[in-house]
Amino acid sequence: MRNKQLIAYAKHNRSNQTEPEIRLWLALRARRFADTKFRRQKVIGPYIVDFASRNPMLIIELDGESHGHQQSYGEKRSEYLQKLGYRVVRFTNREVVENMEGVLESLALMIETPPLPTLSPKGERAL
Repeated sequence: MRNKQLIAYAKHNRSNQTEPEIRLWLALRARRFADTKFRRQKVIGPYIVDFASRNPMLIIELDGESHGHQQSYGEKRSEYLQKLGYRVVRFTNREVVENMEGVLESLALMIETPPLPTLSPKGERAL
């Protein structure tokens, strides 16, 4: 998809969120959670992510039952996003609905904990 098509599709997705997406968005929006600004259905490169923050560089993906057969696509997508400096965390829709407190606790830990330094191919710290 071209960028304009992706943006239009992301806008459509924002208007047609699933119940778990709505629940999580209500907890994250307007810096309500850990004073962190999140965007929903954000276009990053050739992908649309469910929720993204630039500070810290964090992406939250919600996976429904339909994502199970897309494992290789998800891995490729996560690899691309990680190369851009994002940490990618995934939760199932069920986790959000049945254990929102646990999901938010996990996210708080990720926000509080800086990512590990990136190593170069030779095992030395990247600058």
